[in-house]
Amino acid sequence: MQAVAVTEAIRHRKGFRLPRFLRRKSVRVAFGVLVVMLLVAFAGPFVTPRSPTALVGPPFADPSGAFPLGTDYIGEDVLSRCLAGGSLLVLYAALATAIAYIIGGAVGLLAGYSRSVIDPILMRIVDLLLAFPAIFLVLILAARYGSGADIVIIGIAFIHIPLIARIIRTATLETSVRGYVEAALARGDSTVAILYREILPNIAGPLSADAGPRLTTSILLIAALNFLGVGLAPPAPSWAGMINENIGGIALNPWAVVAPAVLIAVLTVSINVVADGIARSFGHSTEEVIRR
Repeated sequence: MQAVAVTEAIRHRKGFRLPRFLRRKSVRVAFGVLVVMLLVAFAGPFVTPRSPTALVGPPFADPSGAFPLGTDYIGEDVLSRCLAGGSLLVLYAALATAIAYIIGGAVGLLAGYSRSVIDPILMRIVDLLLAFPAIFLVLILAARYGSGADIVIIGIAFIHIPLIARIIRTATLETSVRGYVEAALARGDSTVAILYREILPNIAGPLSADAGPRLTTSILLIAALNFLGVGLAPPAPSWAGMINENIGGIALNPWAVVAPAVLIAVLTVSINVVADGIARSFGHSTEEVIRR
């Protein structure tokens, strides 16, 4: 209800015109939920009732007035860890996705616009990366350099790069034959100017449709890697890590697992719905981009 109230209050402000992607009710609700989830993730660490790493009770204590979600496997307050555990997960996922778009975007633009031997060479390299088991790459990096957050970010970025490169290459190929690109070529505009002014704005639709599932995949990959011992190590609070840490005691205090799992699920679903709404405002959809 709070999420709906946020979006409806914005909608009914006098003289305010909603952005095009927020004109569907489902997207407005998802946007409100996403705002609330981001507030929880980034403001949560400042309002925790207790230190998220303090031992405050027996392991897997039931919810009570003192501990609304009970305690975890070593006696830490589950509510405090939930409030403090979202920021790093979101930041790492966003950073990994951004790095992937920068590198994959450059490769895709160059391959799609070059119209030369560069295109097949880059695409064969991309195909080689796609053929390599993605999780193995992260595990190899972790075995060689350790299992810190930097390895997780780099590894997840490399998982996304080949897929992003293919999507952007396809969109660039379709856009580079349009009349406005030909007109820019006739004017003598540089390649950088054409890519920046003519092509990038006109592939924003496919990019926005892909960005939501790509970001949520990063979040879920971080969660999966925690089960393999790669990522944030205890006692650092993390929604993903909490699931792995407490799964053995789910019968004793299910909230230690259910609460972070629900937070991750709500966050990923809201991101996907909002991203799809933005993509549809450009005349695309996530399903259309995935089929490519």
